[in-house]
Amino acid sequence: MAYDLDLNPMNGFGIDHLPLGIALGAQPNESHVVTRIDDYALDLAQLADSGFDLGLEAHVLHRQHLNALLGLGHERMATLRERVANLLTRDPSDHRVVSALQPVARVQLGLPIAITNYVDFYSSLYHATNLGRLFRPNGDPLTPNWRHLPIGYHGRSSTVVVSGTPLYRPHGLRLIDGGPVFGPSTRLDVEAEVGFVIGRASRLGTSITTAEFYDYVAGVVLVNDWSARDIQSFESVPLGPFLGKSFLTSISAWVTPLEALTRARTTPTAQDPKPAPYLIDNDPWNLALDLAIELNGSVLSRPPFASTYWTPGQQLAHQTINGADVRVGDLFASGTVSGPARDQFGSLIELTDAGTNPLTLSDGTHRSFLEDGDTVVIRASAPSPNGGRLQLGEVSGTVR
Repeated sequence: MAYDLDLNPMNGFGIDHLPLGIALGAQPNESHVVTRIDDYALDLAQLADSGFDLGLEAHVLHRQHLNALLGLGHERMATLRERVANLLTRDPSDHRVVSALQPVARVQLGLPIAITNYVDFYSSLYHATNLGRLFRPNGDPLTPNWRHLPIGYHGRSSTVVVSGTPLYRPHGLRLIDGGPVFGPSTRLDVEAEVGFVIGRASRLGTSITTAEFYDYVAGVVLVNDWSARDIQSFESVPLGPFLGKSFLTSISAWVTPLEALTRARTTPTAQDPKPAPYLIDNDPWNLALDLAIELNGSVLSRPPFASTYWTPGQQLAHQTINGADVRVGDLFASGTVSGPARDQFGSLIELTDAGTNPLTLSDGTHRSFLEDGDTVVIRASAPSPNGGRLQLGEVSGTVR
């Protein structure tokens, strides 16, 4: 096999990124851990079996999910990344390395994490304000509690799926002409989000501080928390989202380790009023991730994650302040990311003013909400450790 491997490619998957994924085998027990370099998937399990010392036991790489690997902690993860990078840099022509490479297009990637719990937040001030103005045009767009705590809800872990999984239009009760009517959602929406994967368990009855984020979070994925706005609107009084959200949540096939995002840390949005003590971070930060939403190939918006009001560290601290524990494989997401400008909104309900101002796509068609056959792709980039840009694994889905 011959290949043309670029260790610092322009596609955002260079040697300083090395995201992790799961390549599916013919049988479940044949699945294994891979990383991506340029346009190739590198089989880490095969490298370990070939005699390379990657700093961990080979059986951890022969798994259907990344939970066991991420659960080893950041020190072991840093060792793995360093040894893979050294191997590729030192002797990429070694036949054992060559045989462990496949074009990424030929690799079937599975759900990278066995999701144990899923929590979704509502952390963008701009998104919350936009929706508040649509839902409460004559009142305060923000509820009284919004600036005091990261609002969230507990989602359904069994319907978290890998990028590329089809979305079947959900059915439920919608309010039509003043009364509930059962049928398929006609206001199906996208939500561009960033998700965080837990790599260390906590003990029930304890809480995690904002300063302990790095100790517990292993990596980052992109999230599309698909929403049926009409079902959600009717059911969300007085409680929060349920059937309008729980039908499907899509995540990237690639998990970007936190080690690859050291240069992406940035100053967070100022918070007023001052948060409660458990939400205060003495070294506050956010991540400079630039998202993009595509619908059938048309770029609809470019939400900036750095504009979110509540930071990832505050989200983690909040979900455990009551003593709830976290487990390896837990996923928590930011909620829809929206910026201050219209071309930075992270959902169709905002971009179309609840459907009253349809968007025109590049093919000349119009959309208020998603139609059958529509394909949504969410991408994101960030500063990389070597000063370039890395691309997070995309998350996509097509409506059936």
